[in-house]
Amino acid sequence: MTPFYVRKTVALLTSCYYASATVLHPPLNFLRSLQFGIDYRLLSLSQQCHTQILTHGLGQSPFFATKLVSAYAVCGAPTQARLVFDLVELKNVYLWNTLVNGYVKNRLFSEAFDLFNEMSLKEMPDDYTLATLAKVSAEIGNLIAGRLIHGKSLKIGFFSDIVVANSLISMYCKCGEYSESQKLFDEMPMRNSGSWNVMIAGYASSRDQTLGKEMWELVKFMQNDGVKPDGFTVSSLLPLSGNDFGRWDYGRELHCYIVKSELDSGRRVFDRMRCRNVYAWTAMINGYVQTRASDEALSLFREMQIKDGIEPNRVSLVSVLPASSSYGGLIVGKQIHGFAIRKELNHDVSLGNALIDMYSKCGSLDCARRIFEDDSFCKDPISWSSIISGYGFHGMGKEAIFLYEQMLELGIKPDMITLVGVLSACGRSGLATEGLNIYSLAVNVYGIKPTVEICSCVVDLFGRSGQLNQALDFIKSMTVEPGPSVWGALVSASLMHGNPQMLDLAYRFLIQVEPKNPSNYISLSNLYASSRKWEVVAEVRKIMKERGLRKAPGCSWISINSKTHCFYVADKLHPSSISVYEMLNYLLPIMKGVGYCPYIGDMI
Repeated sequence: MTPFYVRKTVALLTSCYYASATVLHPPLNFLRSLQFGIDYRLLSLSQQCHTQILTHGLGQSPFFATKLVSAYAVCGAPTQARLVFDLVELKNVYLWNTLVNGYVKNRLFSEAFDLFNEMSLKEMPDDYTLATLAKVSAEIGNLIAGRLIHGKSLKIGFFSDIVVANSLISMYCKCGEYSESQKLFDEMPMRNSGSWNVMIAGYASSRDQTLGKEMWELVKFMQNDGVKPDGFTVSSLLPLSGNDFGRWDYGRELHCYIVKSELDSGRRVFDRMRCRNVYAWTAMINGYVQTRASDEALSLFREMQIKDGIEPNRVSLVSVLPASSSYGGLIVGKQIHGFAIRKELNHDVSLGNALIDMYSKCGSLDCARRIFEDDSFCKDPISWSSIISGYGFHGMGKEAIFLYEQMLELGIKPDMITLVGVLSACGRSGLATEGLNIYSLAVNVYGIKPTVEICSCVVDLFGRSGQLNQALDFIKSMTVEPGPSVWGALVSASLMHGNPQMLDLAYRFLIQVEPKNPSNYISLSNLYASSRKWEVVAEVRKIMKERGLRKAPGCSWISINSKTHCFYVADKLHPSSISVYEMLNYLLPIMKGVGYCPYIGDMI
């Protein structure tokens, strides 16, 4: 229902048509009323304005016609917008563009392109027309239409227009034509920050390892070109800083840049907002989750409901669930699940997937499985990947394989994430043969291209089964460049099977691909110390000192009775540290008996 103050204002404005003839010039009155109708999407007011415009003989004015078309389009009445358009005899480019944009806003993409073809016969399209339709081509993934818009922009001389070029680059990226986007970008006579951001965002959306490296190089070239990364640049890069698209320390470098550039003022802006809706709260919560500040995210989630009395929506719940799982907070996760059930939001597939992931990470596989088997929501490939990864995370490889085979029988094609999940499960459960067979089938039958993540799982499968030479041969035959996860898998396998030569080789390559990770140097130093090669130990420590590398102490945590307890390496400050170490001394022989091998880098 329209708020009372809006209805009252509408009534007042309507009465102005009759009472203000001596106060305001009628056209100015119409214009203000139309703008009000656009701002509040009031179809009835727009229709009344239309009537008055026709009464005063202004129906053929391109200016008022453009305003009316815009008003009808915003109010969800594209048919009436077209009637206004058709009645105007002398149309200008602005009127054409307004109707094109109106069709796009109402997602009538076919009508928008038909109108563009009609326009091309009668009026020269401008940069706004071309940029709008290039964005539409990207949104619907229509590469043919995008190429036609590109050709039209070249033909009529808008090739050098930055806005059009940026829209076309984005279109090619979203259609997977990265070579075309790079070619267009290189040929641009002038670029702005948007040009660089479009390229970086396009590469960031790809999962191609080669494009990932080119993306980080593009960031360097951007700065060399005198263009500073802005908030959009950082938001594109930050989610990728922790994976194999970049070095482990990229995230820290980006954070430093954000602080120096004062880009992380989001919380300050949020705190100063007088009226905050559920979208503002959710965005702030999601920001904390993305930066792994789980305590702050959960605190803000509670504050949203208690302080402002705002009820979380589906997106809020999906955003905050990873915060509860990162601390193993099963109680918090169950509370969120209960809220979703009460509000009948539990039928949403994205929320169901997030709950499966949360329960798996919190150790409650039974709850995860019950959600997965609930027929109230339609499972997608992410649902299968989540439950398979959950079983694999807990070392239940056979169950993970069973689910994977069940998924294939249902005709669901596996993707990279699903394959990584089931291969990891096989590795943790010692099912090397089964895992290698699954890998072969996925590559040769389902056409999945091996990524660094997949390859690291295969190296782990070979390594855990003692086939270290085969693991090394596989690394040499990889079609993608081995990343830290690949060499890390070989390090773990060499430690497990006591092969110092292979361990030394793996560590050297690990340092080569991660030259700024202090853990690698310390682990290599400990390896040489165990062999009493003190001169090499001194050399490694010297390199660390020269490069200013220092390892942060490892930290673990557990939540008991809603309180989080943190433990650092060799930490004895906790009041129950004596009991903790007694239990640890009891557990270590049992862990070693089942094949657990501690990572040297953590034993410092």
